[in-house]
Amino acid sequence: MARTPGLVAAVIAATVAVGAACAAAVESDPLPVPTGGARERAVAAYNEGVKRMLEKRYSAAQEKFEEALAADERLAEAHNNLAFSLRMQGPRGFTRALRHYDRALELRPDLARAYMYRGVLFTQLGDLARARADHARLLALDPGLAAKLDAVIQGRATTDGYEGLSAQYE
Repeated sequence: MARTPGLVAAVIAATVAVGAACAAAVESDPLPVPTGGARERAVAAYNEGVKRMLEKRYSAAQEKFEEALAADERLAEAHNNLAFSLRMQGPRGFTRALRHYDRALELRPDLARAYMYRGVLFTQLGDLARARADHARLLALDPGLAAKLDAVIQGRATTDGYEGLSAQYE
């Protein structure tokens, strides 16, 4: 099949557009809901949890992420956002949050926000060595988030542009 310059340009443009759309996605964005089974229930509950999390209703979000994980324990994003919701409710949830960040990263070692949020948790716990280790991993995954985590570690975080950080940093 002969390729015309116009067709090649259209394919390249479409590929760039799809890549840009994927790059713009955030790990706490709602997920596409598959049809049927436990995965559908898990993703539907996860998406409801994301909505509540974005409304800063962390206890309600926690319930939905737990519901999602009851349906599909392997949903890394639900572990990450459950951990975030637990952390945002204060120190009583820190131990459980750490377990869920660890599980999220076990399932998806490239989940940048889990490194970011876990690094913030380590900072809150006073474990700067582990926070710096997460920062080092994050540098390769998302330099922008790495810079935000570095600001938290250094005690320079401000309220501007630090979405998703604990109340003490917002």
